[in-house]
Amino acid sequence: QVQLVESGGGLVQAGGSLRLSCTASGRTFRTYAMAWFRQAPGKEREFVAAVARIGTTYYADSVKGRFTISRDNAKNTVDLQMNGLNSEDTAVYYCAADDAVHVPPTYAPKTTSAYDYWGQGTQVTVSS
Repeated sequence: QVQLVESGGGLVQAGGSLRLSCTASGRTFRTYAMAWFRQAPGKEREFVAAVARIGTTYYADSVKGRFTISRDNAKNTVDLQMNGLNSEDTAVYYCAADDAVHVPPTYAPKTTSAYDYWGQGTQVTVSS
């Protein structure tokens, strides 16, 4: 089973930046679509950003222009650079991997059900 471990969460002030990192185990990282989801208390887990196998990126409207997802296949990592953070970004952030290889390499899903592996989550808290 693929294991995903997130790091980089913490407490930041509104307007600040934070960079999350997810490290994956296994030898087939390059075949995975990767994504970040987040879940605030009392809310459903929501899509944040995704990156396809060859690097095509997708973003939720709420973070577009502020967040950047990237992957480093040589290091088995996917990062989420978060800029211009506000209170609405406070949530537990989860890294997810989709190991399906039957879709085009530019594709990455945006639904939780599409992803096969999940990290433990890392807390991001934005204070005023």
